[in-house]
Amino acid sequence: MHIVQLVNERVPVSKYGGTERVVVWLTRALVEMGHRVTLIAPEGSTLPEATVVTLPHAELQRPDLDISRLLPAGAEIVHAHRQMPDTLPVPLVWTLHGNYPPGTVLPANTIYLSANHAQRFGSTRFVYNGLDLSEYRFRSQKGDYDLFLGRLHSVKGYKWAIAGARKAGRRLVLAGGWRPSIRRGISFVGRVGGERKVDLLAGAKCLWMPALWDEPFGLTLIEALASGTPVLGTRRGSLPEIVSADVGVLGDSVEELVAGAEAMDGIAAEACRDRVERNFTHRIMAASYLREYALALGR
Repeated sequence: MHIVQLVNERVPVSKYGGTERVVVWLTRALVEMGHRVTLIAPEGSTLPEATVVTLPHAELQRPDLDISRLLPAGAEIVHAHRQMPDTLPVPLVWTLHGNYPPGTVLPANTIYLSANHAQRFGSTRFVYNGLDLSEYRFRSQKGDYDLFLGRLHSVKGYKWAIAGARKAGRRLVLAGGWRPSIRRGISFVGRVGGERKVDLLAGAKCLWMPALWDEPFGLTLIEALASGTPVLGTRRGSLPEIVSADVGVLGDSVEELVAGAEAMDGIAAEACRDRVERNFTHRIMAASYLREYALALGR
C-alpha cells in the first residue's frame, strides 16, 4: 500500500514532541512491513524511511489546507495527524492527538488514541500509540529517585507529584520546560531528550503521572514501562487502559498516590517491559492503522 502521512510540525524532534515521534515510529513500522510512505511535513523535516515532501510551516497550519497537488502517483490513502478538509481524491483519515471541548462533534474519519478518548467523542474508533523499543533502555536495577517527565502544566499534575513525593519521603526528579519553585528533595533538570531522557526513564524507581485532565493516551506512560519503570498515576482518561495492576498503581488523590508509592519497589521491571511488548510497540500500532486504512478503502 502507498500511504501518505501528514504532520504539521517538523520531524524528527530531539526533545518534546510526542505526535512527531509517533509519526516517525509509525512510518518506520509501515515500511518494515513492506508498505510505501510519503510524508508531507514542514521544511527541514527528514525521515530516511519515507519520501519527504515539504511545505512552509505556516502553510501546513492553514485550516483550509489542500494537499491534492502534492499527492504522488499511486497514493491510496492519506493519514493526517491534524484535522483538515476531506476534499482529496483518495480516502482521508486523521488522528486526534489532543482534546477538544466536551460536546464537540468530529467527523466520522477521526481516529482516537484510546477507548476513553473515543468514547468521550461518541466513537469507538481508536488506535493505541506504539513506540520503537530499540530506542529505550531496559533496567531492572533502579536508581534512588522517582521521575516526573512532561510539561509543567497544572493539568499534568506536577504539583501533585511534588506534594506526593514529599509526603512519601521519596526523591523526585522533575523534568519539564520551566523551573518552578521547589523545595528540598526535588531535583529540577529542565527539558530533556536523547540519551539524558533515556537514562532518566531507565533509572527511575517509578514515573509519577498524576494527570488532572483526561489524557488521550500519555506517551510517557509507555516510555517508562518500556524502560522497566512502573507508573504511579491518576484514573483520568486513558490511564486505566494502559496502566494495569501489574505495572503500576492508580489513585484519585495525593494521599492515595502516597499510599501507592509503597508498592512501587515490588513491581517487576520485566512485567513493565512485557506490557509494552505485548500491546504498545510501533508494529502493533501500524497493524492497527492498516486495519483502519482498509476500512476507509472499503476492503
